[in-house]
Amino acid sequence: MKKRKKSAITIHDVAEAAGVSISTVSRVLNNKDDVAPETSNRVRAVIRKLGYTSNLAAKSMRSRRTNVIGMVMTDVGDPFSVQVLRGVDRAIVKHAYDLIVYTGGTRDKLYAERERRYVSLLAGSITDGVIVVAPTAPRFSTVSPVVVIDPNKANPDYPAVIAFNCDGAQEAMKYLTGLGHRRIGFIGGRPELQSAIQRLQGYQDGLTLAGIPFDPELVQVGDYSKETGYTCAQRLLNLTEPPTAIFAANDQSAFGAIQVAQEKGLRIPNDLSVVGFDNIPESAYSSPPLTTIDQFIAEMGTIAIEMLVKLIKGETLESNLHLIHTQLIVRSSCAFVQ
Repeated sequence: MKKRKKSAITIHDVAEAAGVSISTVSRVLNNKDDVAPETSNRVRAVIRKLGYTSNLAAKSMRSRRTNVIGMVMTDVGDPFSVQVLRGVDRAIVKHAYDLIVYTGGTRDKLYAERERRYVSLLAGSITDGVIVVAPTAPRFSTVSPVVVIDPNKANPDYPAVIAFNCDGAQEAMKYLTGLGHRRIGFIGGRPELQSAIQRLQGYQDGLTLAGIPFDPELVQVGDYSKETGYTCAQRLLNLTEPPTAIFAANDQSAFGAIQVAQEKGLRIPNDLSVVGFDNIPESAYSSPPLTTIDQFIAEMGTIAIEMLVKLIKGETLESNLHLIHTQLIVRSSCAFVQ
């Protein structure tokens, strides 16, 4: 006996099962308001029962819209990315969009090329627009709208969302110098990102405001990972005159610093104060709970979607650069210098 070949459910199947025309099913799928409520409900019930999903490419060809937004990021498991996704999720539900996420994997020499390819694939026909998180590539080949979170240019080529990083870093430094710290180490982020550049500037400005000379041996170039934060902290704490406090450009780097300190038998905050940046949920539950700068990451995702939807609709943005406020969150990882 021949095995019956399984075929995909089509719009014709939905129309036949619901007892309506194909055009009626199409109008229901496109959320048109000229279909009677009882008819719309019947069609949607059939769609759910049959498990029908419209073909995105075909839908795009018919209406020039897919009602899908694309997102490109390094790693969906990264705490920063997770928070961005939370904000994005809230916004796409509000606007009745779906989401496709592409992850670039390891940030190696070929990452920028992969990133550009993913944006081109998504913005070509699958999605109506794309959000790129902490980009590596300088430009993307697409005519569809693109919004960037944490840009890699001072004057981004695309609408962008970024925090008041310099102000946040200054606030962290003001807190540490207010506790009497004069020798403060700094672990930076990815050097090409504006967030890392601005946080380093805030660190330097904080020293100046406190009348503390800048010491280059107290600055380590990081990449926002815990592993590199660990290595940077080792270098700082192995100095002949190690710092009494470390300001890390993000929470993950701060966790790396805390691990090194604990392995060296240093007590936090008694022997070493540590401040992070991001206020990811893990920072509240680290040991000890981490003092950090909140940059409201989920809000960044929400605002990026709001900006992108406006661009998709052909509307003009009030500003191409949206700045997010920051706030010092004081926990238990800092103390007065002894």
